[in-house]
Formats: sequence, structure tokens, C-alpha cells
Amino acid sequence: MDETSLPVPAPGGRMLTAAAFGPHDGNPVISLHGTPGSRLHPPPDPAVLERTGTRLITFDRPGYGGSTRQPGRRVADAAVDVATVADAFAIARFAVTGYSGGGPHALAAAALLGDRVTRCASIASVAPMDADGLDFFAGMSAGNLEEFDQALAGGDTLEIALDPVAGAVAEDIYAFLAALRADLPEVDAALLDRPDVARWFATVTGEGLRPGPGGWVDDDLAFTAPWGFDVGSISVPVGVWHGTLDTSVPVAHAGWLAQAIPGAQGHLVTGAGHLGMLDQLAEVYVWLAG
Repeated sequence: MDETSLPVPAPGGRMLTAAAFGPHDGNPVISLHGTPGSRLHPPPDPAVLERTGTRLITFDRPGYGGSTRQPGRRVADAAVDVATVADAFAIARFAVTGYSGGGPHALAAAALLGDRVTRCASIASVAPMDADGLDFFAGMSAGNLEEFDQALAGGDTLEIALDPVAGAVAEDIYAFLAALRADLPEVDAALLDRPDVARWFATVTGEGLRPGPGGWVDDDLAFTAPWGFDVGSISVPVGVWHGTLDTSVPVAHAGWLAQAIPGAQGHLVTGAGHLGMLDQLAEVYVWLAG
């Protein structure tokens, strides 16, 4: 599945590991993976990229997979890494998308790289924790509530909690998926039972947590702190995709983002959960092509 991997030197002496998928002459899209996740996160069916003419560029965020950790990073810092990866692939203009925990990072690129970003798709994304008028935790699953509580307690507490999870992933990824399934609504549990989705999740998560939980810890700490930019400053077209039955990131987050981002287009998928957004990627890639 990993067509082209590329080590990319990043500011501060760091290294990012990037990858490219799909046709070389396709519409360039830089995709930000979920939390936890890795660069190995195209849709379970790679034919989607061929069918939509998408050249998908991905990279491990700091601390995941093959990328150097960057403790203390903010959501806004992702924009520098997106630009660095685009430069490494000689891409001047591109669309961005982010799924789940990648959503805020894609929005950072849209806000801070507006001269290079053509469009941005936010998929099942969390909103800022300090979002005015949003009850951030309402409707959220027990597992995610516990994880955010640990993040708010501090990095040491969070790392102690997530370290055994990363160890379980390394030992038996499918046992980890079985435990995850218990925290999902029925619609998402059914999707995780699909062999293609289970293989995708196992590959993405296993590679992302290979060096340990550092990237996951730093993501969660970034989400619970000020993001470092105002989503209201985004001037490029933004599409907000979200399932109405999502309990990992409740749909109210999408409603807040769609209202706070000027001109944003909401795309609610009735009856879909968090994982159900994987089946919307063909639509997303067509929209990103403009």
C-alpha cells in the first residue's frame, strides 16, 4: 500500500516520514492522519484514489511512526510540517484534509498556508476545547472522556495511561481492536468487523505506535491547549464532513466548526458513526478537486 516513502528533514533537526499514493499526475492532496495513526492511512480501497484522480501525500506527525517527536507542539505547528512535506514533493499548491485528530491539523494548514492551500476537508474533526458555546464533552464516548481527562491532568498522567495501550498494540493489535470495539456505537462496531477496515486500522495504528505513545500524547495535549490560530481566519473553501451517530467526536463539534469557519460547507452523513467517514472519502476527494 505504501507506494513511495520519503524521509523529509524538518525544522529543528527533526525528521518526518512521508508517503505518496495514487496517480503521479493526480490532484495533490496532503492528508493528516487520526489520533493515533500514521502515514499509512489511505482508504481501505486504493482504487478510490485512481477513480477520483487523487495524488495523496501523507506523513507521520511528530512522534508517530518514523517521525521525530516534538514535545510541546501546538496544533498550529502542523502547518510548518505540511509546507515542508509539500516542498519535498515539489508541490506548490495543494488541498488538505484531516480525519478525526488530523482535522484540527488540516485546519491549521488552511489558516496559516492560505496562499498554498486550495481547499480543506475536515472529516470527523474535534473542535477547539475552548470553543465558545460548545459543550465539548456532551455525547462523547466513555473511552474518549477518560482520555481527555487524562490529558487535562498533564503529560505525565497521560503518558502513564497510554504507554500500556501502545504496548498492547505492539503485542497483539487485534486484541486492541477488540477492546476498542467495546467503546464504539453499534454502527462503528459493525464497520470494525469488516476485514478491510480491521486491516486498515491495524496497519495504521500499529505503525503509528511503533515507537511508543509519544505522538498520541502530544496530539492530545495539543487538543486540550489553545490551538495557536483562529478557525475564523480561514479564507479557503472548507468542507466539514461528520456522521450524525459519531460518539468518538460528537456531531456538535462539526456544527460549531461549520458556523465558525467563514463559508464552510457542512456535509452531515445521517446514520454514520466515526469510522463511517471512511466510506465518504471518494466524495471528499472529488470535492477537494474543486
